[in-house]
Amino acid sequence: MRLTRRAALAALAAAAAPAVRAQAVEQPRILYGFPPGSAGDVVARRVAERLAGSAYAKNAAVVENRAGAGGRLALEALKAAPADGSVLALTPFTATVIYPHVYRRLAYDPLADFAPVAIAALTHHGLAVGPLVPPSVTDVKGFLAWAKANPEKASYGSPGAGSTPHFLGALLGLGQNLELRHVPYRGSVPGVTDLLGGQIAAMLTPSGDFLAHHRAAKLRLLATSGRTRLPFAAEVPTFAEQGFGELTVEEWFGFYAPAGTAPRLVAAASSAINAALKDRTVVDGLAALGLLAQGSTPEEMAHSQRAEHERWGPLVRRVGFTADS
Repeated sequence: MRLTRRAALAALAAAAAPAVRAQAVEQPRILYGFPPGSAGDVVARRVAERLAGSAYAKNAAVVENRAGAGGRLALEALKAAPADGSVLALTPFTATVIYPHVYRRLAYDPLADFAPVAIAALTHHGLAVGPLVPPSVTDVKGFLAWAKANPEKASYGSPGAGSTPHFLGALLGLGQNLELRHVPYRGSVPGVTDLLGGQIAAMLTPSGDFLAHHRAAKLRLLATSGRTRLPFAAEVPTFAEQGFGELTVEEWFGFYAPAGTAPRLVAAASSAINAALKDRTVVDGLAALGLLAQGSTPEEMAHSQRAEHERWGPLVRRVGFTADS
């Protein structure tokens, strides 16, 4: 009787196996709203390569860069995509957490139009100064003192207006009753280039964009925004350690699916992404860019999105910046 039951169960499993495989997406697409080569683009591509053969995808995913509008174009495309698991988008939380407070009319509703899948990686933002600031400035308080003494030079760059680094710089100035002139760039690379050339005094952007120049002593990384020090620059104290706890933020890059995607597909995608983020080559590849591989359940990502949205609303209002500013 026992053998018969085992045989029956084996037969059922064999019959079910092709159906399970058939549910996997042939070749998913991952939309990313910034140019190739940027930190998030690397996250998308590292994960995409390792989705093949999972319960979610038969083949590696294809990454499509829908650059423009501060990452909003990719999310608008995701909103219009079929909710069949074939399309995901990766985005920094700026686009779903902060933009709703900045834009009066967004073409998407972060809560209603998307289904959280998994957090992929964390980035700690950093404040760095270049040759325009004298070598004697080695910490945040020193930079603020220099900025007060040199108001005509007191500027900082960010990867874009309305970005998390933009608001970190604005909050830093407000807290000291100091006007730091904001210089928005289209991404980190041109801003870091101007910082190296002495065109701007300081820059706030993901710390990974500074690491090579910091190690080569071409820039001075004064602070990072994490709860703890960045493992790749452990000698650099956090903002909180220097008395600026309000600037503590660890921004994540997260994967979303269109709203209405079947829970089993979301779960399969989440499981495959989390497995990829445990791969040593993925972890090391992200670490080279100053990114921390993370991973999460869809529920954990949704909870973090809501919490960060509530936190940033009052901060954005305090700065007073909107897309119409």
